[in-house]
Amino acid sequence: MELRHLRYFIAVAEQQSFTRAAEKLFIAQPPLSRQIQQLEEELGVTLFERGTRPLKMTEAGQFFYAHAQQLLAKAADLKAMTQRISHVEHDLSIGFVSSTLYGLLPQVIYRWRQANPNVNISLHEMTTMEQIIALKEGRIDAGFGRLRMEDPLVRRIVLRHEKLMVTFPPNHRLAHSTEALSLIDLVDEKLIIFPKHPRPSFADQVLSIFADHAIKPQQLIEVRELQVALGLVAAGEGISIVPNTLYGMLRKDILFREIKDLNAVSPIILSMRQMDESEPLKKLLTIITELYSEFNVENQLEGYTGG
Repeated sequence: MELRHLRYFIAVAEQQSFTRAAEKLFIAQPPLSRQIQQLEEELGVTLFERGTRPLKMTEAGQFFYAHAQQLLAKAADLKAMTQRISHVEHDLSIGFVSSTLYGLLPQVIYRWRQANPNVNISLHEMTTMEQIIALKEGRIDAGFGRLRMEDPLVRRIVLRHEKLMVTFPPNHRLAHSTEALSLIDLVDEKLIIFPKHPRPSFADQVLSIFADHAIKPQQLIEVRELQVALGLVAAGEGISIVPNTLYGMLRKDILFREIKDLNAVSPIILSMRQMDESEPLKKLLTIITELYSEFNVENQLEGYTGG
């Protein structure tokens, strides 16, 4: 069974006609019919109910169709990823979610440029979901995200867990308290989450933390990005939950408070293509590992509890 057999079968299944499928594939109908017959003989099953108009798949055909689509998609991903690896030596491309810019990512990029001045590096803001797609399409070589998304073609490394904090304006009712807040303290507040699209995203991660405590925020405001959320918080439109790396921001119109619930954390996850052993990526991983190790040790010495 070859990939062309899968392409031919999918074309017939989607067009529901040998004639229309042949036209779409730019081949004559008799050779197409023979290819499908050969595929059925190899599988030992009948894939189509001949004589029906429009042409229908058998139960076995429907099963095969679903898996044939996945196989072709994986083949296309493999082609794109393999082609991309040949360019990594001269051009490294990294995707990131915006909140990681407040953490160690800028230092990672700085150290990389210092150690590898002859390799171009480009940065692309994108959600974790977009990073996974871009990795498989060969548009980026590594991604810094926050969501745990499973894909057999992508390798994930959790670099650290960041504690989450709640932000609110200085005149808020909670402003007088300096103690860590519980999620139950926030349930009646207007909760500003981001990004609005695409989903799932950090917004869903925040909502899931509430759900883990059987709590549901009563009012939600969905916005495009982090900076919009912070702007609305400063304007008194609501509160927002953000990673604690934003705590050092020099803003006088926003207050930060810790959240004491233990699972109120957000991971920083490095994603790369599975089995991509290209030298630039090995060097990048070394820099990342060293930098995050230094950061964790330093903050442990200072009594840091952010994870």
